[in-house]
Amino acid sequence: MQILKQIVKKLNRRFSGRGCTQRLQSEWAVLLLAVAMSGLLGGCATQGDFLRLREQVAEHHMSNQGAPDPFARIAKLAAEVDAMRQEIRDLQGEIEVARKQATDALEEVRRTRLAVAQNANEAATLAEASRTNAGAESGGDGAAAGVMVTSLGGNGNSGPKPDEELSGYQRALDAWRGDEFKVCIERFTAFLQTYPTSGYADDAAYWLADCTFQNDEFKRAVVRFNAVVSVYPESPKAPDALYRQGESLLKLGPKFHEAARTVFKRVQKDYPDSERSVEAAQQLERLGPRKSG
Repeated sequence: MQILKQIVKKLNRRFSGRGCTQRLQSEWAVLLLAVAMSGLLGGCATQGDFLRLREQVAEHHMSNQGAPDPFARIAKLAAEVDAMRQEIRDLQGEIEVARKQATDALEEVRRTRLAVAQNANEAATLAEASRTNAGAESGGDGAAAGVMVTSLGGNGNSGPKPDEELSGYQRALDAWRGDEFKVCIERFTAFLQTYPTSGYADDAAYWLADCTFQNDEFKRAVVRFNAVVSVYPESPKAPDALYRQGESLLKLGPKFHEAARTVFKRVQKDYPDSERSVEAAQQLERLGPRKSG
């Protein structure tokens, strides 16, 4: 019997601490071994010995049953990392789409402004010609010139009126002031579609992004703040928009902190004299050093 106990101890030491796939020390396996050994040893083991042996095996089995499977934990962590990478790729894709749309919109704005400027120059030339025309007093050619000036955008009524433009902007801003963020989003979106070349366009784009942020749509806010910087890089709102893009990334959780760090560093680089540059430095200090690996 003493030899049998020694064999069991050796088996326990050999298989102790191994994963689920190597649990050969199961109760019945050891008992079968014990039965086999008892036959070899000439039946010297008593029934009490077998009962004690069974209890020891059961205790050992229970102690190993709760041990975590390291392979399952590694697989779970790998799945979480893959999901995180996919989410970052999705967000990067949305930002790239927004950047392309912003570039196209900026080009359209430039073309429109150029066309308006050319029309204004032509209108001014025609107006000057009409004033210096010796026959202007007769009212014939001068009246025709006046009609041309009107058609080219001098003093005509074509297009939105300035008071309507300002009224549309104020209505959207009133919704923002009243914390009606969904209404604010709708109104600023409509304003930018109606008045893409407005002098209020950069402000409207910024407040649209801010309403989106306040409405807890942080991924969309990242895209919209980025659009402000892309389309209106010289706007007074650009430093604010870039900084707020970093804030939006922070709201998305720790896995976006490195992206936020990059944005805050860009605020310092592109707008070093702005107040937001100081705030960006404070954010970087709170984030701490970049994690290696």
